[in-house]
Amino acid sequence: MSTPPDPDPDRTPDLDTGVPPVATPPESAHTSGLSEPEPRTNLRFSPPSAATLISVAAIIVLLLVVIVAIVM
Repeated sequence: MSTPPDPDPDRTPDLDTGVPPVATPPESAHTSGLSEPEPRTNLRFSPPSAATLISVAAIIVLLLVVIVAIVM
């Protein structure tokens, strides 16, 4: 029984990248940095979120008033 010859490493592509071991793969795009700084965020609430907070606070106050009225 004969064994097959070893493949030529110069002609055998790498299994992961398909690039031969002696070749340099092409440079990929880098996303590690931003081209310009991000704008500063505004620390105030947006109108919909402020309305939601006010509504929730009003409901809680209303429920507390009803609970106090029932208990007394």
